[in-house]
Parts: sequence; C-alpha cells; structure tokens
Amino acid sequence: MSLEVTLCGQKFKNPIIAASGAYGFGDDYTDLYPVSALGGVSCKGTTLKPKDGNPTPRIAETPSGILNSVGLQNPGLDRFISYYLPRLKKEDTVVIANIAGATVDDYREVATRLDSTDVDMIELNISCPNVKQGGATWGVTCTGAATVTKAVREATKKPVIVKLTPNVTDITEIARAVEAEGADCVSLINTLLGMRIDIRTRRPILKNNVGGLSGPAVFPVAVRMVWQVSNAVKIPVIGMGGIATAEDAIEMMMAGASAIQMGTAIFGDPYAPIKVAQGMEKFLKDNNIGSINDIVGTVKPW
Repeated sequence: MSLEVTLCGQKFKNPIIAASGAYGFGDDYTDLYPVSALGGVSCKGTTLKPKDGNPTPRIAETPSGILNSVGLQNPGLDRFISYYLPRLKKEDTVVIANIAGATVDDYREVATRLDSTDVDMIELNISCPNVKQGGATWGVTCTGAATVTKAVREATKKPVIVKLTPNVTDITEIARAVEAEGADCVSLINTLLGMRIDIRTRRPILKNNVGGLSGPAVFPVAVRMVWQVSNAVKIPVIGMGGIATAEDAIEMMMAGASAIQMGTAIFGDPYAPIKVAQGMEKFLKDNNIGSINDIVGTVKPW
C-alpha cells in the first residue's frame, strides 16, 4: 500500500507535511523521531529581515482550537539559508520555505535568493499585511494575491505554493487569480480571524486584540473550502485546518486535497503526524486500496 504522492514534480514519501509555524524548523522534534518520517516540512514563515513578532500574550486556547497572534517571529532569510536549510536538507524529506513580506519587493527578493538554494518548494504566506494598502492582507483580494504570485513566479523556477486565507467572501476567486499568475499549487486554509475577551479585565486575551483560529474547530470550514477550490482550479491543492487524525486526513483528501498539512495537533501530540501516517496506511490496507492517490477527490456530493 503506497502513501507516496507527487506534487509539482516533487515526490513525497507520504502526503503529510508539517505546517508552517507549528513545526518551526524541525529542531524541536528530532529527539522524538526523525524528520524523515514526514513527507515534507513547511518551515517557519521567513521574512527578509529577522522579526521579533508581536508582544505577549499572543497565544490563547479556545474550545477545540488555538488563537495565535505570534506575528511571524523568525530569524530572517540569512539565518534560514545559512543554518536551518542545510540541517533540514540532511533529512530525507521535502523542504518547503514559507515566505512572507510587507511589500511586493520583499517577496520578490526572498524568492530570488531562495532560487539559488536547494530548497525544494516555496510557499507564499499571503495573509500578511500589505503596508502600502493600509494594512489589508495581500490574500483578501484577487489583485493583491495575483500581484504577489506574479512577482514570485518571475523571481524563481522553484515550484510555488500559494497559501490562501479563508477570511474572504469567495476563496475560489482568489485561487483562480493565483493560478492565472503561475501558482503551481495552492494550500488552504490559513487561520480564521477570531477574538476572545477576558471578562474580568474586559480586555482582549491577546495583546494584538485579534488572532488566527486553528485546530479542530475550523476543520469543517477547511473541508468545505478545499472541496470548492479543488473543483475550481486545475492545479493541486494541499489541505489543512484542524486535521488531527487519520480519518481527518482521509476526509480532506477525499474532498480534493492531494496532500495535507498538520499544525495545531502537533502541539497537543508531537507524534500526531506519525499516527496519521500509520492510520492512513491501515485504511488503505483495510479497504484494499493500492495508493493514497486513489482517494483524492472521490467525495460523491448528493
């Protein structure tokens, strides 16, 4: 029974990718199991210059999920290229650089410099504020999403994944826009915007007031959006958002995802990706299915 998948010409030994942010650069998990057990790692969101992130408190638990407003804390592109990338490339796994920026030039420069490295793929975080457009995120308009995608596509020959925000009216419009500008793949969903309030202090729990909601609470929304996008574009879809079990991963792939990413579940159980891989293999065996690719997009709408 094969869990191997191929995306944009890149082979993954299994469809499980550690989501950006939740897995850092893999260092915290190597004492538990080899990173090579994963199909791929989407690294911590990386910007041109180092970022300290937002002030604390910036993480809060919610029913069936987490609110976070970390603010893209990262060591910067130079440190990623000189230190983290060489370490990850020693592992037998696909290395995906997740990049972010405040301007088109930021994205373009990061992509240009990564093009000459041995990173396998580039994932664009377009849920970042566009400083020249009053702080609105790049991914909430077709124009913004397309502009960043076009710039990165021109800057690199690496396969480009565009990570879509769910905080839009119609995510299929954004998906079509980035596909038209050269995206090789889309990943979704990024976090849903949420807020919690401390009723004793009457202040938001997060210092940034609002944050991104992830975890099982968002899973049904993610499944719906993956299904919609997979039927709207011709490029592959990577599904994420609340996946915690093998059943969740299988459901997401039946909705149309060719691979999946796991994030919040890893905080509660670092072994969650390993358990999901084992559960998916058992599902294939129990149902006499030769390849995990055979279940992609097999949902039968009423």
